[in-house]
Amino acid sequence: MTGPSFRFRLERVRALRERREDAAKEELAGAMLRHRRCEEEVEAAAARIAHARAAQINATRVTSSASEMLARQAYLERAERAHQATRVDLQRQEIELANRREALTQAARDRQALERLKEQRRADHDREIARREGLMLDEIAINGFRRNAA
Repeated sequence: MTGPSFRFRLERVRALRERREDAAKEELAGAMLRHRRCEEEVEAAAARIAHARAAQINATRVTSSASEMLARQAYLERAERAHQATRVDLQRQEIELANRREALTQAARDRQALERLKEQRRADHDREIARREGLMLDEIAINGFRRNAA
């Protein structure tokens, strides 16, 4: 005979924490994607700076007007400002990424704590069922012994 089936009273809380962990995983994935895009923007900005510097060096080898040189210098300065802005944005994305990782770690810890509690309660339940079955079998054996002894 088996006893009542196991029922974990905190199952709804465990399911909620599992959904929270899944949401944290999705948020981390989004943060990783935004971080990668930001890295690509930094690389592109660095490439634009290198190209602008090379163009400025090449311009010194040929005859150029002052307005052309000023335009190249202005472009180089804009490219450097854009590069600095993308690096600042990348730093913000790195902080956001670290925060999302920490949030996922915490959500996983919370869920795992309830998982461990559920397994402990299941083991307690199984031991209690085994104990009851053992008592019942003992009772049956005692009754059988009494009948044979009489």
